[in-house]
Amino acid sequence: MFGLGETPTAPTDLIKDTTEATFMADVVEASREVPVIVDFWAPWCGPCKTLGPALEAAVTAAKGRVKMVKVDVDQNQRIAAQLRVQSIPTVYAFWQGQPVDAFQGALPPSEIKDFVDRTAALAGDGGLGEALEAAEAMLAEGAVTDAAETFAAILEEEPENAGAYAGLIRCQIAVGDLDQAQALAGNAPTKIASTKEIEGAKAQIALARQAANAGPETELRAAVDANPADHQARFDLAQALHASGKVDEAVDELLELFRRDREWNEGAARAQLLTIFDALKPQDPVVLKGRRRLSSMIFA
Repeated sequence: MFGLGETPTAPTDLIKDTTEATFMADVVEASREVPVIVDFWAPWCGPCKTLGPALEAAVTAAKGRVKMVKVDVDQNQRIAAQLRVQSIPTVYAFWQGQPVDAFQGALPPSEIKDFVDRTAALAGDGGLGEALEAAEAMLAEGAVTDAAETFAAILEEEPENAGAYAGLIRCQIAVGDLDQAQALAGNAPTKIASTKEIEGAKAQIALARQAANAGPETELRAAVDANPADHQARFDLAQALHASGKVDEAVDELLELFRRDREWNEGAARAQLLTIFDALKPQDPVVLKGRRRLSSMIFA
């Protein structure tokens, strides 16, 4: 039974409700085959009552090229927290197990159709998906120039491809040109400027700038061991650990700082944690474990 009940005739294989227990299967795993649109809503949300049926109609019109999953945030608060849903309605598009696009608030029908069509096109992109995967592999292997050329070629075909645009930004980070990376991020096309890919690239820029000024890990560790209540030393240690590639240890220190004083320096520990999470892939084990631990502290 659908939460809003406006479209009882919608095909159940295309549009369904999900829960925390079935989210991985309904969204993450399902999106490896077909793009999945996730609608975060609540029964008391007025705009949701307009947006939900409009989304369902557009998804139905796509005739199987995209699916839709509905999440009642009142009943599934953990999912909403993990995806940083701060207001509703919020809509995510998932493809290949990851969120790739999103928007908040009600949209006019033309923009809803554009969003659904854009999401559906992810599964049939004329080979751009394979090219994007190849470019990511090149970047991971250190072939930065080849990766940048491939990302640029994808953008020639699809100028608003968030993955390729973010890839170009990350290429600039890889060669140490943070100013150029920042400029690219600032000039991202409006339609993709707020996507997870671009936000993730921006987070990587921020972390790279911090790394350039990170203090000596050994001295900072000694300072924390000598005085566990030295919050600044612990925060600086986390930055040094992250700069040296010890991301999981950096997260541990920031979580410990948050546990000790969540309000220290205007919530700097939580803000730094979210920056690190944004810079990683949503399903990275460090992100999943870190978000769970942070949520348990927040709601303890």
